[in-house]
Amino acid sequence: MKKLISVILVFVFVFGTVSFASAAERLMVYTSMKESLIGKLRDAFTKKYPGIAFDYYSAGAGKLMAKIAAERQSGKMTVDVLWHSEVPDFYQLKKEGIFVPYVSPEAKFVKSTVKDPEGYFTPARLGTLGIAYNTRKISVPPTSWQDLLDARFKNGYGIANPALSGTAFMSIAMMAQNLGWDYIQKLKANGAIVGQGSGQVVDDTAAGDLKASLGVDYIVIDKMEKGANMKFFYPKEMLVIPSPVAIIKGTPNLSAAQKFVDFLLSKEGQTIIAASGTIPVRSDVSVVKKFGLPSPDEAVARAMKLDYLKTMNEKEAIIKKFDGIMRGR
Repeated sequence: MKKLISVILVFVFVFGTVSFASAAERLMVYTSMKESLIGKLRDAFTKKYPGIAFDYYSAGAGKLMAKIAAERQSGKMTVDVLWHSEVPDFYQLKKEGIFVPYVSPEAKFVKSTVKDPEGYFTPARLGTLGIAYNTRKISVPPTSWQDLLDARFKNGYGIANPALSGTAFMSIAMMAQNLGWDYIQKLKANGAIVGQGSGQVVDDTAAGDLKASLGVDYIVIDKMEKGANMKFFYPKEMLVIPSPVAIIKGTPNLSAAQKFVDFLLSKEGQTIIAASGTIPVRSDVSVVKKFGLPSPDEAVARAMKLDYLKTMNEKEAIIKKFDGIMRGR
């Protein structure tokens, strides 16, 4: 009898330990995605993998990079997965050996303007920016980027600070390369204003404090769905900004990180992303049509071109030049 009890206790101890180890698997994601999106992805992911304790830190790309830099300096990294919209950062961190390569089985379905063939990062969303405008302030809708130089937008067009917002930085870099720095200077001459984050300039547009703004798709669409007096327009030449995801080298939670990347790129994960009002990276996932979002293939075809490696090396110079123009220096 004693022997039987001992066997049972050993059985309980061993399998109890295995169960505890499984439940103790952790994942920390640093992302620039808004709470409304990353929260839904977390809920769906943990439902599929209940043994993984999922946490995230949501902030602008600039803050995320500063946090990672501080952690690297301290020698204690808490992040397992990085996901934001400033593509040059991913090239830079890859160069510095911060990422571990991982080619997800879902990666073959990805449509994007940029890909890393070695698998150090993979686009997980095609963020787009267009002209968000307040319909009470603007009665004649814009039809091109050049329209923002018209008198009807004077002293009322907002752009997020590219030093804080990854999407704003990428947009400025694309505009400078495709429309020219003189276009940015003309925006300033027409009274364009620099705001804080991407969400803030859209909030100000919805409130009527701005006539229009450079709006991130799902932030604008969320406002419109809540009843804001706004509309959203995409010029022919689109600002398409891939949001790559990458796994941090040396993470003790590699298996959980790989599962998250797989989930993010899967049809299930991309359906959640598309439902939030942005463009998925898979052609087999439908976009929200009612607000004029293009398909992934159309977005890639209409996207402004950008030399990402050149942009990586000129990041500080681009931000400094933009800041100088907008401050009148």
